[in-house]
Amino acid sequence: MLKKLAVKAVLVSAGCVAATSAFAGATLDQIKSSKEITLGYRDASVPFSYIDQNQKPVGFSLDLCAHVVDALKQTLGLPALKVHYLAVTGANRIPLIQNGTVTIECGGTSSSAQRLQQVSFSVATFVSHSKWLTKSDSGIKSAADLKGKTVVVTQGSNAVQLAKEVSDKDGLGLNIVQAHDHAESMLMLQSGRAAAFMEDDILLAAKKAEATNPTQYKFLPDSYNTLAYGLMIPKNAPELKAIVDKALSSLMASGEFTKIYDKWFEQPIPPNNVNLNFPMSTDLKERVAHPSDKLPA
Repeated sequence: MLKKLAVKAVLVSAGCVAATSAFAGATLDQIKSSKEITLGYRDASVPFSYIDQNQKPVGFSLDLCAHVVDALKQTLGLPALKVHYLAVTGANRIPLIQNGTVTIECGGTSSSAQRLQQVSFSVATFVSHSKWLTKSDSGIKSAADLKGKTVVVTQGSNAVQLAKEVSDKDGLGLNIVQAHDHAESMLMLQSGRAAAFMEDDILLAAKKAEATNPTQYKFLPDSYNTLAYGLMIPKNAPELKAIVDKALSSLMASGEFTKIYDKWFEQPIPPNNVNLNFPMSTDLKERVAHPSDKLPA
């Protein structure tokens, strides 16, 4: 089933990006009439959404989406609402939301002014900062030491543009290559084909924790833009957004959100029982206390 849906995603994203606003405006009507909803997930964005040892999509964002689905069932009077799961990539996740193939993306996607022109986001579910990961024995102590070197970013990530900006602003002359996904980016760093990997700190922490020897990798001290993650939904779908935001805000107010966070960020997680040891940041605690979809200042 997952494989068939993945093929469908490629076909749809290639030829059906138009006519998105009409779908977005009738998202709830479409859910009501079809009695179905499709949740998008990433297959390697630990701990937000990824594939476990049983080839099942799991993760922090998927747990949040499960509560959103429960809220939709109750609000729309659809106790038998059927849920489909569809793997998405950094390159096709926005088109698949726009054309209606995916109703909610339950991944690790950050909101930005550029993305908000195409899609909408829930209240923030995570806050991160962009950083560099390199090898501990590389001799690289800061971003300045990357001058003239090859670095890797993941296709479709905000890090693509950010790495270019950093290179230009600081005169680094970086050779920036784009990998298909985070796993490939990490492989390029591991194999020495890239001197550093730029991405959101939590995603880098996950790849580092998954490594055979995590001590072989280190973060550079340089820290860049603050990013607010959220569940991605169609633009101009205010009724859907209201239900999603209310469900998440209720989780935050009850303390259940914090329990879900602890489960994925501070306890051993499948498939290898790795603990990311990533406590909730002050920025995220503020968002939990005061739910908001505003972009960080």
